[in-house]
Amino acid sequence: MIPLRVDEPDYAKLADATAQTLNRYGNPIQLLPDGDKGVSLRINGDAGIGDNPNRTRQHAFHFTADNCIGCHACEAACSEKNDLPPHLSFRSVGYVEGGTYPDYTRINISMACNHCDDPVCLKGCPTLAYTKHPEYGAVIQDPDICFGCGYCTWVCPYNAPQLDPVAGQVEKCNMCVDRLEVGLKPACVSACVGNALDFGVVENVPERREQTDTSIPGFPDPTITKANIRFQQANPTPHEVTRPDSSPVKYRRNGAGSGFRPVVDPKEGVQRQWNWARLSSRENPLVAFTLAVQAAVGAFATTFVAGQGSALVALTALVLVGLGMAASTAHLGKTLRFYRGFNNLRHSNLSREALATAAFGAATGLYLIADLAGWTRVASALGAAAVVAGVATIFYMVRCYLIPARPFWNHWQTTTSFVGASLALGGWIGLALAPGWSPLLCWAIVAGLALEIAGLIGQSRDMRAAEHEGAVSHHVQTTTFGQVYRLRNALLLGNLILVGALTVAGVTQPAPWLVAALLCLGSATVGRALFYVVVVPTTMPGAFFWKNKGFEEHARDIGLAANPAVGVAPTDH
Repeated sequence: MIPLRVDEPDYAKLADATAQTLNRYGNPIQLLPDGDKGVSLRINGDAGIGDNPNRTRQHAFHFTADNCIGCHACEAACSEKNDLPPHLSFRSVGYVEGGTYPDYTRINISMACNHCDDPVCLKGCPTLAYTKHPEYGAVIQDPDICFGCGYCTWVCPYNAPQLDPVAGQVEKCNMCVDRLEVGLKPACVSACVGNALDFGVVENVPERREQTDTSIPGFPDPTITKANIRFQQANPTPHEVTRPDSSPVKYRRNGAGSGFRPVVDPKEGVQRQWNWARLSSRENPLVAFTLAVQAAVGAFATTFVAGQGSALVALTALVLVGLGMAASTAHLGKTLRFYRGFNNLRHSNLSREALATAAFGAATGLYLIADLAGWTRVASALGAAAVVAGVATIFYMVRCYLIPARPFWNHWQTTTSFVGASLALGGWIGLALAPGWSPLLCWAIVAGLALEIAGLIGQSRDMRAAEHEGAVSHHVQTTTFGQVYRLRNALLLGNLILVGALTVAGVTQPAPWLVAALLCLGSATVGRALFYVVVVPTTMPGAFFWKNKGFEEHARDIGLAANPAVGVAPTDH
């Protein structure tokens, strides 16, 4: 399978003599029945099966923080073995620090994929690029299947999958299964200078170790995915530790236990700023996609339910869906592979969202044909089908963002934002294009705006009281983008008052309604851009230069990213 050295040291060899039955999550460590050795992993085309007696047991990394000296040898070994470009690394060493001179502490953390019991990357991936193998319990991703949507990088709490903006695809740690098959530990473990990394059957305590904890300061909640990594940290830890990267997060010890919780670290201060330029991000296509599709669904559904459906409204909705799906495709690293987005309907909300959106577009198009042909009953049936598909589209669109790894999104405000935008924007399109004037459409706009405001109030209340990255996201929203946030809120409230007053007064003149429509579109666009740029995920801490978004942005601004040795991708997908 792979060549072996005759003088391979013992510390590089797997040496698990025993194994427990269950892991601490209550799941079996033995992944196949006794006697079943699994299948060949086709290492370098070899159909053989390794003779490791623990081949079908869940394996895991063990990291001893007290031993790590931050030399990055594990990173280098991983990158060399996998022939990675300088801007990509499956294993990263970051750190947190705390205390005061002379009692100052730094805790290094080496992290790769944790090959979880419940891999959310596998369930989230729309292309079925991930597989959880019973051989060693490895979660392996195939970059040739991936089309570069990056959704797995959203749902993973530990920043394990790496989106390569140059290649337009995701890759990640594969547990070095080729080395495991011949009895060797992963390359990063063998290269560790300080004997901080070890590897073996999960729950086994490595030699000269005492602890197998599931958390360490800076490590996100392991129960989200039932992560297969264990830690030891016997040295005392300060009450509070900070990150050296630009993320405004620090970690504070829980009062009742030894764990740490993420809290706000106001690195950029508390002054409200505008930062209009920073509202633009790589998620701009998703801003266009979500708003366009929500407007299309809202326009068709509100007019159809109000009895004012028309061919013109249907055509507009169809065009908006087409533009939205084109924008979504442009977000992919490999746009011509968009058709793979339907591969994982069993698990992925992203696949379900894509199917529901396509079904809504198809039903709307058929409704348009039937309506133009004068087939009234057929058109009614197709219109009802389009409404159902539209509701499913919004439902799965919301589900795509209810991610535990992004607490700011994982809140009911996401539902009120998406449904509210659909009602408000769709109502405006209906008022402009539907035959006659419908007070029901006016009230749909009022309801949409009121929903958005209610959601923002609830989110602000909950995030201020929270002790997770959602609170950090809200801090960024109210400081770094504080003036923009206040402007959006003022536009929403002012628009609600204006539209409500116009509706109650029965005003039908186009001028005031046009002003209100522009206010609604502006607040929706700014609000959706904020939705994407302020979210702070549950990620592992980086270093000052490596895995630091602040440094990456600075390197691109001054041209330093053009030097590959800097380790920053020169282009941003």
